[in-house]
Amino acid sequence: MIGQTLIQLLLLVATAFLVVYFLGNRRKARAKAGVKLGFVVFVIACIWAVLRPDDLTIVANWVGVSRGTDLLLYALVVAFMFTTLSSYVRFREQELRYARLARAIALKNAVKPEDELR
Repeated sequence: MIGQTLIQLLLLVATAFLVVYFLGNRRKARAKAGVKLGFVVFVIACIWAVLRPDDLTIVANWVGVSRGTDLLLYALVVAFMFTTLSSYVRFREQELRYARLARAIALKNAVKPEDELR
């Protein structure tokens, strides 16, 4: 029971950290480098889990999860949440850029009312 509470706490903290980190440091170059580094670490961990599944079960038991596959599932859920949040923030920023661009083009191409009457 304590082990299960530990993994739940770790997953919740990881999720909260991802949200705070990603929303707070979106424009900084360090954030982009951190995402790339995290992705590389995640890929290496997944390769390791595939090649040595018994090690994953040992790590899972250490953090309070009964099976290594469950631990991998939990990690994938956190990675999916991170990817979803990343896509949402990126698309939101892109929508704002398009809106600003559309406004700038509309203002540049605007015709003065008195020019229309002549």
